[in-house]
Order: sequence, then C-alpha cells, then structure tokens
Amino acid sequence: MPDTREDPGTHDDAAPAAQRSGLQGDCGNCFGLCCVALPFSASADFAFDKPAGQPCTNLRDDFRCGIHTGLRERGFSGCTVYDCFGAGQKVSQVTFGGRSWREAPGTAREMFDVFPVMRQLHELLSYLTEALTFSAAHPLHADIRRLLDETEALTGRDAAALLAVDVPAHRAQVGELLLRVSELVRAEAKPGRRKNRRGADLLGARLAGADLHGANLRGACLIAADLTGADLRLADLLGADLRDADLRGADLTGSIFLTQPQLRQARGDARTKLPRALSRPAHWSS
Repeated sequence: MPDTREDPGTHDDAAPAAQRSGLQGDCGNCFGLCCVALPFSASADFAFDKPAGQPCTNLRDDFRCGIHTGLRERGFSGCTVYDCFGAGQKVSQVTFGGRSWREAPGTAREMFDVFPVMRQLHELLSYLTEALTFSAAHPLHADIRRLLDETEALTGRDAAALLAVDVPAHRAQVGELLLRVSELVRAEAKPGRRKNRRGADLLGARLAGADLHGANLRGACLIAADLTGADLRLADLLGADLRDADLRGADLTGSIFLTQPQLRQARGDARTKLPRALSRPAHWSS
C-alpha cells in the first residue's frame, strides 16, 4: 500500500492568496464572455451547436445563465468544467472599462477575440502563482516573480496590444521555467519513483493502485483511465487530460499544477485526497 503521508515542505502555506483570488472566474463581473465568444458543438458535453460570437440561448439579459443550477441535467456538462481563470472579469471590467458588448456593439468582435488571449495569460499567471508556493523551488523564485510580473503586465495592455501578444512564445518561456520548477519539486520523491510519462497516451489505462509518486504526467492523455487508489503525490499534472478519469480513493496531495477544471472533468469520491488549494467537485460521489 502507498505511504499516504503528505510530503513535507512541498508547499509554502504563506501562499499569495490575494493573487489566487483574482485568478478565479467571477461571473457577476463578466459580460458572459464564455457563453458568447467561445464555440461549442453538440456532443456529450453540449446539447446543441453554437458558433463563436453568438450568445448561447441560455444567456439572460443580465449575463447570467438561465439554467445554471441544472446544466448537467440539461446536457451542458461542458459548461460546468470550464474556468476562465478570472479572464472574463478582467476583459469586461479592465480591458473594456465595464462597458459591455450589448452597450457598445462595435466592441463585440474585438472583445470576443481578446477573451481567449486573456484566458491563456491568466492560466499562466495561475501556474506561476502556484510555483511560488513550492519551497523546493526557492532557487527559482526570482525568475518566477519576474515572469509573473511580465505576464501580469501583458494582461494590463489595451485590446489592440493584447491581440498582438505572441502567446505561444510566451507560453513556451513560462513552460520551460515551470518544468524546472517541476524537477525541483518532484526531486523530493524517492529515487526511482519519478516516472517520466510526459505526453503519454494512457487512454483508458488500468492504473488502479499505481505508484505514480513524483511522476511527470504533464500533457498525458488520461481520459477514462482507472486511477482508483493511485499514489499521485508530487505528480506533475500540468495539462494532463483527466476527462472521465476515475480518481476515487486516489492520493493527489502535493500534486503540482493540477487545476480545478481538471478535477471537474474527472470522477472522484470522499476518499480522494486533494491539494489544499483545490476543492472537491460537487458532482463527485460521496
């Protein structure tokens, strides 16, 4: 059986909580951008097709969802797992100064184009903010803060300048630093247990009870994988696809770069152990 003790010294409890709070979606201060700017196709996740730039028929005049409390039951589970990392309110209230696309229809196209750019930048801010909480990554904290400041500065640009940002190049720069952070943090796992499964195709893999302590699983396809009871402490899960992955009884304490949207896409229960900063999805079994 895996050792279920949390790895000491992994996270710094003096995490920048104020920064984290601005990296979560605040629908009350957003103009329903994810319900308008983004496209979706009829599937198990969405009940019908919707092109980009067209408001969802469930979007009300106050920019709230008319079926929010029954999204899963109405065939919109895809909406329940989405998170803009706070980009929606940033674009609505800062980039466009609190003036909606309904009030100023001429801004709509630019606003909708800016939103996915801002979303990517805010996702990077979320990862960099988390990286600062790892005590093992202290040697890289100065570099992390520098890139955090640079990324934050990008999010404060006007719409035209945001659309000119070379997001792939900036993601690559941040990604390289986050990999160095990952290597330092995962070095705390026992030698020989730091498996490299980066980008691995583990679709439907049978990994029940697997020892993945300190594993590199960034970008791995874990769709519908059986991870019941698996030891995922200190595992790097950045960008891992956890759709319908079974995390019941799995130990994710100390896992790094795991996000709330990833958890919402997976299945778990009351026995699943989570990092301190994340919460148990409401639809998980008891």
